Amino acid sequence: MKTKPDLSFWKLWNLSFGFFGVQIAYALQSANVSRIFTTIGADPHDLSYFWILPPLMGLIVQPLVGMFSDRTWNRFGRRLPYLIFGATIAVIVMCLLPNAGSFQFTVQSAIIFGLIALMLLDTSINMAMQPFKMLVGDMVNEKQKGLAYSIQSFLCNAGSVVGYIFPLLLGWIGLQNTAPSGVVPQTVIWSFYLGAAILLICVIYSLIKIKEWPPKQYNEYNGVADTKSEPSPNLFKLLVHAPSAFWTVGVVQFFCWFAFLFLWTYATNTVALKAFDTPVVESVTGVATADKEIGGKNILFSNDEHKNVILVNHGYAAVAGIEAGGSYYPGYVVVANGNDTIVKDHMVVLDNAGEAKAKFDRPIAGVKSLMVDGMPVADCSDVKIVDYLSRLQGPVTITEAAIVSTDAEGKITTEDANNYQIADASELTYTTKVVLNAATDQYNEAGNWVGLLYAVQALASVLWAVVLPRFSSRKFSYSLSLLLGAVGFVTLGIFSNPYLLFISFILIGCAWAAMLAWPFTILTNALKGGNIGAYLGLFNCTICIPQIIAALAGGWILSLLSVPGVVAPEYNMMIVAGVAIALGAICVFFIKEGKKEDEVMKVEETPEISETL
Repeated sequence: MKTKPDLSFWKLWNLSFGFFGVQIAYALQSANVSRIFTTIGADPHDLSYFWILPPLMGLIVQPLVGMFSDRTWNRFGRRLPYLIFGATIAVIVMCLLPNAGSFQFTVQSAIIFGLIALMLLDTSINMAMQPFKMLVGDMVNEKQKGLAYSIQSFLCNAGSVVGYIFPLLLGWIGLQNTAPSGVVPQTVIWSFYLGAAILLICVIYSLIKIKEWPPKQYNEYNGVADTKSEPSPNLFKLLVHAPSAFWTVGVVQFFCWFAFLFLWTYATNTVALKAFDTPVVESVTGVATADKEIGGKNILFSNDEHKNVILVNHGYAAVAGIEAGGSYYPGYVVVANGNDTIVKDHMVVLDNAGEAKAKFDRPIAGVKSLMVDGMPVADCSDVKIVDYLSRLQGPVTITEAAIVSTDAEGKITTEDANNYQIADASELTYTTKVVLNAATDQYNEAGNWVGLLYAVQALASVLWAVVLPRFSSRKFSYSLSLLLGAVGFVTLGIFSNPYLLFISFILIGCAWAAMLAWPFTILTNALKGGNIGAYLGLFNCTICIPQIIAALAGGWILSLLSVPGVVAPEYNMMIVAGVAIALGAICVFFIKEGKKEDEVMKVEETPEISETL
């Protein structure tokens, strides 16, 4: 087997430059997906479940990409075709995902659309990211791998900084940082557009600058037979014969990625509640009697008088009418003082700050004139809005529907509906939960601030990545970095000053730098032969599986920590994440490496030899 030549710094740089654009996309996803889902109406207890599909797809796709790319060769190369395909899908989806709340979907439809887009985005980003990791394994010798992955880590974090601060920068230049309830702000939408454009440019640059070794040359440098003539490897057999480094590093990876899934899921709402005093709002989750509960964001009722009347609409109780001067007036639109619309389409209108203009059965102050469906009300004293539930009596049919639509004539139709017979409607009560008001200025300011905090994390990662190779022991630097990250997670759940959170994210950035640099360095040094891509694809499962488990467990853990009638304490999930990554720091010392540390920790300046890249 020929010894792989040393590569100049700029050749190593070109191998990973496309990571910059890919990471912008990944940063936008990490920092904004929970914000997007919260904005379009997702339950905070369900947020972690939305993150199941991306790693699940990665669990399936990444090993296949690695295995097939080991045996791919065409005019674009071995790994680059997967970059082209993944990046193309990512660019398209990045233009669609932030518009999930802008297509006039119902809440459920918007969430389903967002879930599909998130699944495709995460899968395509990982497909575009994987070739850069494989190219280092293919074309860089063991002596330079530490430097190569450090460059990759730098570009990764530089891209993260850009992606994280985009919404904040766009807000500074004048784009709207708030939007109507259920709609994602322009600062987020345009951040995704810009990220997609930069990703496209970076991919084109990579295709121009990277020249992969042809099969014969690749085989000579990697000591393998003709990979095209060999049958595809059995993934199970590869796992059986995997080096011990694969498994021991994988255990550390489990705790690290478990923790970071919680960060991406709960950080925005943690910061919004703890550091920005975001107002809360009571959301209606359904209706119930003493022995029956009907949950759902769309609840309708019908009886002899009313057919398919909306009782609960997208988590809000519908308005039946208004009481004034001791009399009840059923109404569709209620206008006070000439031009102040309080009720529209049987729903309470929100003010510019996202707060409801009135609350059920509470007097509305300062009403001097009142119009109900265009008709004036003579007595404007003691004005209150009234919900349907308080006026229902006798037997009714309650319908829980996933989708409700109304045509131009006002006829209501439902999809995916379940009917329930209620003997006495007067026994019905609303079931509610308290959530953060995602339409407020405070929430969206917190969302932008989280982007800035992620940028601080990325900058800290860049600086810490420079420090990491200076440690004499890789295990010590790896474990120390994770312990610093654990402190960052715990303080993120405690600090209430926005500026103190910089400290938390600086410490988290130290952990992130080690997670990007050391696992793949340790693994690729332990791998030999023509299945590097397959092993790296399988190793990606140590990233996907812990995220799936964290996503499944997140809602359950948060429910255990929650108190009925109080906003979900998502900040406690940061403390859980801190404990998890601290366990990962302990497991570092059980890693078994295939090479002595001093062979790969030493980074040297070497002359340019290869002209093939």
